[in-house]
Amino acid sequence: MSRQQQQQQQGEPSQAPAHRQQTREEQLLAMIATLQQQVSAMLLQQQGSRVEVARPQMFSEKMEEVSAFINAACLYIRMKMTEEAATTQMAWVLSYVQGGVAEAWKDNLLDELAKGESEVESAEQLFTKIRNDFGETSEEERKIEQLRTIEQGSRTCDEYVQEFKKVARGSGYEGRPLIEEFKRGLSGAIRRKLVEAEEPPSTIREWQERAVRLDRNQRQSRAEERVLGRNTARPGGNAQPRGGSYGGREGQITQRWGDNGGGYRGGGNRGNQPGPRRDPNAMDVDRGRGGDRTCYHCGKWGHIARNCWERNKARIVDTPQESAKENGG
Repeated sequence: MSRQQQQQQQGEPSQAPAHRQQTREEQLLAMIATLQQQVSAMLLQQQGSRVEVARPQMFSEKMEEVSAFINAACLYIRMKMTEEAATTQMAWVLSYVQGGVAEAWKDNLLDELAKGESEVESAEQLFTKIRNDFGETSEEERKIEQLRTIEQGSRTCDEYVQEFKKVARGSGYEGRPLIEEFKRGLSGAIRRKLVEAEEPPSTIREWQERAVRLDRNQRQSRAEERVLGRNTARPGGNAQPRGGSYGGREGQITQRWGDNGGGYRGGGNRGNQPGPRRDPNAMDVDRGRGGDRTCYHCGKWGHIARNCWERNKARIVDTPQESAKENGG
């Protein structure tokens, strides 16, 4: 009887072969590695779900919206829907196709998918179909058309430059033709100043940088002029008072005064206000003394020129001087 048989009869455990132990250890290690991969995938999926990703805009049928819609939808699928089935991804993309011809196009495609007649089987193939059915035959031609019509208008030069760069990319324009298109769309004042400069820009980059800097300076200058204009118009500034010039003795107004209710001839007194009206029922006590008249000499109310105190005062002041002259003579 062998030793192994004796151990089995005595109830002693027999030792398993070495290759069997190694196989069992390899299986355990493989299971552990699989669990670790699953946990890592779950963690990445949870982390990706917390990242905010912009959804695409609704797509109708405009050719210029094709690229933007496809890029936004593709990015969202990569960030949020990688674990979803292809049919779910396609349905999500088609939910953003609405309005106009695109609505009918979507209905036809859904019918083909339901009947199994469509060749579209993934989101990538759906994007290709959208690009072929709605996109232009030549992206370069569309870029060239936009480049020939783009203008600065009322926008800032920064906005014009950024849009020009976006349109010029992929148009095939470069060198002097690209500079000429940029010059054509610039504001007339900025273009003239750059062309008339002692050292005009020679590259497209110089044109764009100097145009932006010049536009900023002009806008800053206009803003400062508006502020200075408001300060000048405030009380106490250098603005001249309205109503004509003042001068003469003791600040009298050099313009002749009228007698039709006081003030300048034609109506109105010093403050452009109508004079007080006389009560028709009142006794005409002041008649002949100028009670309801305005003085031609000083412009005040209630007397006439021959009774003016200012005039008599001037005569009193002048009389001693004339006497002195006569005595000296």
